[in-house]
Amino acid sequence: MRTPARPRLVPIAAALTLALTGAGLAGCSSSGDSPGSSGGSAGPAKLTVWIMRDSVTDGYLQRFKSDFEATHAGTTLDVQIQEWDGIGQKITSALASKDAPDVIEVGNTQVAQYAASGGVHDLSDKVTELEGADWIPGLAEPGKIDGKQYGIPWYAANRVVIYNKDLFAQAGITAPPKTRDEWIADTEKLNSGGNDGIYLAGQTWYALAGFVWDEGGDLAVKGSDGKWKGALDTPQARAGVEFYKKLQALGKGPKDSDEAKPLQAEVFAKGKSAQVISTPGGANAIIKANPALKDKLGFFPIPGKTADKPGAVFTGGSDLVIPEASKHQAAAYEVVKALAGAKWQSEMAKEMNYVPNRTSLAGVLSGNEGAAAMAAGAVSGRGTPNSPNWAAVEANNPIKQYMTQVLTGADPDPAGKTASEAITKALNSAS
Repeated sequence: MRTPARPRLVPIAAALTLALTGAGLAGCSSSGDSPGSSGGSAGPAKLTVWIMRDSVTDGYLQRFKSDFEATHAGTTLDVQIQEWDGIGQKITSALASKDAPDVIEVGNTQVAQYAASGGVHDLSDKVTELEGADWIPGLAEPGKIDGKQYGIPWYAANRVVIYNKDLFAQAGITAPPKTRDEWIADTEKLNSGGNDGIYLAGQTWYALAGFVWDEGGDLAVKGSDGKWKGALDTPQARAGVEFYKKLQALGKGPKDSDEAKPLQAEVFAKGKSAQVISTPGGANAIIKANPALKDKLGFFPIPGKTADKPGAVFTGGSDLVIPEASKHQAAAYEVVKALAGAKWQSEMAKEMNYVPNRTSLAGVLSGNEGAAAMAAGAVSGRGTPNSPNWAAVEANNPIKQYMTQVLTGADPDPAGKTASEAITKALNSAS
């Protein structure tokens, strides 16, 4: 199931957007393609691979298919493009079937939900071979459920600060801030002359999550009894939301809506806002709305509390999973290994401007300012609480309600307690 917790990622050349029920299964793997018990072999097979629309280009997929088939004699790949709309139920049905695809791309925050069904193969014994110690945390952690690695990180994206270079120059700011304190000081300078220091909607909860994480808190925590508990009533959450309130007050963003109402790219495009928190692809929507801003946009990682480390950011992206029902699990693993390996990760990063799954590969994005800022921030990436019921939290998002209450003067402690109770109830409800 795909929820707004996982932003839909498309090339930097197109705007990244935030974007789930039933659809029939299509083109699952044939049962007679190779000798095949559940584990199967890595030998000849016809493998079915589900890839989501716009995750990568047709050219990338064709090059990968040709290379893989050339280096795995007798194996063929049937790569099937899937639509995001209705994909949650489609994957759930596939995992419960006896004729599942061999490899499936899934949103990183949805691995817990699919793993809870029992239909996803445990790949924990492959982590060392796949150089898991080098994976970016925001992708690796959501794929690991109760100590077992079900999802293998494929690609990621996260938010950065997009800024108006002209307004920074007018304010005498010659370099982007490195710390929260510097960020506030610069934003105060920018908040003059009829300009907004930053456009930040009151319910941009992904940004709030990062500030709470920086304080050592979380949105929810799992107890030793296996139960989840909302955590917005903690001192760490209070510190995070108070920083958010201070930053948000340096602009004219609405306190009772998120970045989609109104579309923040269109607001920023008017040229009066100095900064906006967005994925780098948001720059394309800004330029589309105001072509005069082309070449006037800069990017920097969301600053952290100290200069040595960027601020924590929510990491959206995709993982690769192998269904238990795959008749060719060993061969399917070879596909996952190749897609998650350095060669195809590097090609994907360059072509799609995604953050590769390994921290050591961030340098391949050095020629693209927006993507490089995103990769720098990814080292502090995190995922939402790793519960199969997280989508239930977002359905009636109490985090947004909490933010609006605090921004409009409510005491963070009782507001946080109410929000935490709602989160606790949602996370511990039957799926």
